[in-house]
Amino acid sequence: MNSETAGTEAGPASPGNSARPFSAFERMVAWRYLRSRRKEAVISVIAGFSFVGIMLGVATLIIVMAVMNGFRTELISRILGINGHMIVQPVDGPLNDYAALADKFAAIPGVTMALPLVEGQTLASGRDGAGTGALVRGVRADDLVKLKEVSGNIRAGDLVGFAAGEGVLVGSRMAAQLGISAGDNITLVSPEGDVTPLGINPRVKSYPVSGIFEIGMSEYDSTIIYMPLEESQLYFNAEGLVQSIELFVSDPDNVDQLRPLVEAAAGRQIFISDWRQRNQTFFSALQVERNVMFMILTLIVLVAALNIISGLIMLVKDKGSDIAILKTMGATSGSIMRIFFMTGAAIGITGTLAGVALGVVVCLNVESIRQFFSWLSGTVLFDPELYFLSQLPADMNVGETVAVVIMALVLSFLATIFPAWQASRLDPVQALRYE
Repeated sequence: MNSETAGTEAGPASPGNSARPFSAFERMVAWRYLRSRRKEAVISVIAGFSFVGIMLGVATLIIVMAVMNGFRTELISRILGINGHMIVQPVDGPLNDYAALADKFAAIPGVTMALPLVEGQTLASGRDGAGTGALVRGVRADDLVKLKEVSGNIRAGDLVGFAAGEGVLVGSRMAAQLGISAGDNITLVSPEGDVTPLGINPRVKSYPVSGIFEIGMSEYDSTIIYMPLEESQLYFNAEGLVQSIELFVSDPDNVDQLRPLVEAAAGRQIFISDWRQRNQTFFSALQVERNVMFMILTLIVLVAALNIISGLIMLVKDKGSDIAILKTMGATSGSIMRIFFMTGAAIGITGTLAGVALGVVVCLNVESIRQFFSWLSGTVLFDPELYFLSQLPADMNVGETVAVVIMALVLSFLATIFPAWQASRLDPVQALRYE
């Protein structure tokens, strides 16, 4: 009776009776194989490198994808913040009825603003330097107030002079380059000047700087000057005319559905282009670069997964006698396979979770980290002159983060299958022959 009781009590703890997959016995053995021992130092080092590799690979993927998403989001918001989503240009004649057309366009459902615009290239000069090229944009004062990317980012001065038709707004980088501030004068030189018997003389005129804006995109802050519409018409010899009417819509991705409504409201022949057509090359390049970076950085996780394979193969070789003993005690091939699968999968799971945590922390503090390394190296990392933005953005996408986690886990699990399968096929007789 006692022997039967003893057998019953010992049964559940023995390998032969732990038929349930991923049982406590299998988890216990897998955990023992994960713990570091002096004679298994090499295996532990390989496991450590695998863990670090997966962690850094996952974190790098999350950080790079978040930064590239942030770049795209910020660039779209900056570009579409001051440029219209739809641009209406005349075909059959000049836009001399722009005020009435703008009112008709603004009444279309989904259109938030219709902005008549005069544009022209000039040479701008101030107190310092020989001058720089500038893009003058003539807009109405009421329309400029609605452009929050400009009117909401006035760093010096105000809009009073602009509203009175006596001043211009200058980007912060252009103001710094020319050495001017609010209240100073800026001189503009246009090649489209006055016609004289001796030819066309360049038009030179000075304007007081009413305010200085900073959009945060270096290309705009260093090149754009906003001028009152009436004054720009006089300056560019376009009295009573505008070159185009820019339409801002509530849903930029819905511009195709608004085209028929805009054409009907115009009542004349017009040519319509949208923001996707104007920036197609730029955003396509960003998408290609993003996809290529994802594939390249995935190789980091793949290399770490290969380290799991090598570490587990060495562990199987080292634990050959243990596997033989477990099999002679009744452990099935499936049980042995699950033990080594859990050993390798544990490295992949913990490495992935640690990588997600590291990636989230870095993304939340990416600008502070950039400033720290800039200070440490004494150089400007991610120079706004090259990368357009004054700050390094990071926008984590939940779907992409989940995809990175799934990809890392799948690679880790696949890496454990072959060593675990090799361990399950080990012949106990051959393993114990030379012990």
